[in-house]
Amino acid sequence: MPRQTDTGFPGRKCLCVDLPLTAYLDAWTLQTDLVAARWEKRFHKDIILLLEHPPVFTLGRRGSTDNLIVSEEALKAKGIPVIQVERGGDITYHGPGQLVVYPVMDLTAARIGVADYVAMLEEVIIRTAGDWGINAERNPINRGVWAGRCKLASIGIAVRRGISFHGAALNVNLSMKPFGWINPCGLRDIGMTSMKKELGRNVSMQEVRHSIRHHIKEIFRIDLIPAKIGDLALNTEVN
Repeated sequence: MPRQTDTGFPGRKCLCVDLPLTAYLDAWTLQTDLVAARWEKRFHKDIILLLEHPPVFTLGRRGSTDNLIVSEEALKAKGIPVIQVERGGDITYHGPGQLVVYPVMDLTAARIGVADYVAMLEEVIIRTAGDWGINAERNPINRGVWAGRCKLASIGIAVRRGISFHGAALNVNLSMKPFGWINPCGLRDIGMTSMKKELGRNVSMQEVRHSIRHHIKEIFRIDLIPAKIGDLALNTEVN
């Protein structure tokens, strides 16, 4: 990744909102509202959302149901939606036990390019996994974070008017079974893994959230301010 002396948001304040289990479309609506508020100068701080989703498959800009191995009808019977969104990448799965990181950040103001920004997100995940002794790394096959030949975390972002949304999804304790119903990220014959699978035990989600926050502060060089959803009144400023 780029040297920390070369990039980041040095000294900037960023709100961090820890959310409970949140429906995918609710989180998507919140992100797009925040992007609009940042662009229209109704809100003036970068924001990071940390949350988990109920079971859902999402398709990125390049995604199609061609990489869905089971039928949409079968998923509908299980109550699992398939949603197309504007992030990069192909198809992936979100579910309880996966920690999702959604930064809404003004990359233009920070003079950070998309490639550097993605590398920074990957580095946050790599260092978080390392806190549990998991040797995670990048892989030229696909953006994201890998443990050996298996993917531990997916990265898929969108940038609108210089402001980022969507983000990273780290597999902590979630069930791996739904990944068997797709070609993850549009790749065939790859494995998916989780921190639980790598360690052979459950991992505290609260501890992972704490670790993620620590490494975001470190890598992005920001002052991370805990906030609540009620603080995000999009026509006001949080001090």
